[in-house]
Amino acid sequence: MQKITKAMKMVAASRLRRAQQRVVAARPYSNTMARVLARLAERAGEYKHPLLDPRGDNHYLLVLITGDRGLCGAFNANLTKAAQQFIREHPDKKIDLVTIGKKGRDFFRRRHASILREYTNVADRGVSSETAASIAHDVMEMYTAEESTIDAVFLIYSEFKTALSQRAVVKQILPIGTESFGAEPSSEPGQGEVLIDYLYEQPPAEIFGSLLPAYIDNQVFYALLESTAGELGAKMTAMDSASNNAGEVIDALTLTINRVRQASITREIIEVVSGAQALD
Repeated sequence: MQKITKAMKMVAASRLRRAQQRVVAARPYSNTMARVLARLAERAGEYKHPLLDPRGDNHYLLVLITGDRGLCGAFNANLTKAAQQFIREHPDKKIDLVTIGKKGRDFFRRRHASILREYTNVADRGVSSETAASIAHDVMEMYTAEESTIDAVFLIYSEFKTALSQRAVVKQILPIGTESFGAEPSSEPGQGEVLIDYLYEQPPAEIFGSLLPAYIDNQVFYALLESTAGELGAKMTAMDSASNNAGEVIDALTLTINRVRQASITREIIEVVSGAQALD
């Protein structure tokens, strides 16, 4: 068992390095897109778009990202607890679920929650931008459909800090608020600051509208990358603890069997000596 847990720890560590590299590589694109969208939002004026228009506050869609397998400590439990806490904090709201990962799906299926869509085995071969875009498009279609009553979409995923630390994050992704693009630098830069502006071939409002779906795609993709890295970090930590615990069990069993063997040898010696004395 210790050999199995050590092997699983090594596999998780190897995959974690690649997952971390993908998270780091995705950050410049995500930050640049937010910066460009912030600029476009300033120039688009009173632009109307289905992904921007605020709605009521009665019906929520909760997109929950968990793992497909266990053996990763409290990783999945923390995410399902965050989802339960969100539901408890909004008792007067209708909340539907979209689950990514078998653990979250199975957890809420046993509790007869309303699950509109479910996705499994997303991270088995590595998270791809195509898969994330497909999930994001399904969510946007559910949100913008004519018969839809969904007022807001929230995303729950695990933010990767370190291999020992992950944090469950609840983030609203729809409707898109311009504040989500981040603050822009001042129009009067100080010494050493460079203010970058862009030249637009098309009207800024047109570009802004075409980039909004791509922004949601990127939000889902980045959340999947973060959650995958967090799951692998949790699995590596859990398997390391399991290997250490197995070592302690091995030491205790070795000590016990040595005592039993020593007692058996001592008993046999006593029997031989007693037999020899009886013959004398």
